[in-house]
Amino acid sequence: MSITKLVIISGPSGCGKTTIAHKILELHPELMFSVSATTRNRRDFEVNGRDYYFITKKEFEEKIHGDELIEWEQIYSDYYGSLKSEVEKAFSSSKSILFDVDVKGALSIKKKYPNHAVSIFIKPPSVDLLIERLKKRGTETNRTLTKRIERVSMELQHIKDFDYCVTNDNLEDVVNKINNIITEFLHNSKLKDKV
Repeated sequence: MSITKLVIISGPSGCGKTTIAHKILELHPELMFSVSATTRNRRDFEVNGRDYYFITKKEFEEKIHGDELIEWEQIYSDYYGSLKSEVEKAFSSSKSILFDVDVKGALSIKKKYPNHAVSIFIKPPSVDLLIERLKKRGTETNRTLTKRIERVSMELQHIKDFDYCVTNDNLEDVVNKINNIITEFLHNSKLKDKV
């Protein structure tokens, strides 16, 4: 029986982690994607159940009180979290799973599954370039953009808490580096069988 492994990709908003996660999923079709739940508004290009489970604050708070989340956080006025059901699905099918989560969420997952998880921090080449990427995305109001920028310094302080840190200065290069890390991790059998 194969062991479920957890691949955690994280970094500040705008660092490219979602783009990288999608590229990794193309290279590793054996990985499930952990669809997070959120109360934020759906962006035009996002699909409910594929990108996120878009739920109400009341529904999210019920999940918090029902202990249905591995990790969760309130960022600005919205909730984000990883559902236990996503990990249970992976364990029951003996598949490995990829998370695309914020920094605090990544650290929480790694703490809960230390023998089954690898954590990879995506570092922007510079804070200025990160701000430029966030502005170009066109998905932020001035208020949310300011809050995301304020959060970056806290997130960068946690680089040392991750297994790997890869700077996203060239998409193809960073995907290759992360692919090598994940390939080695998935083929390493020196993991404990129990969670």
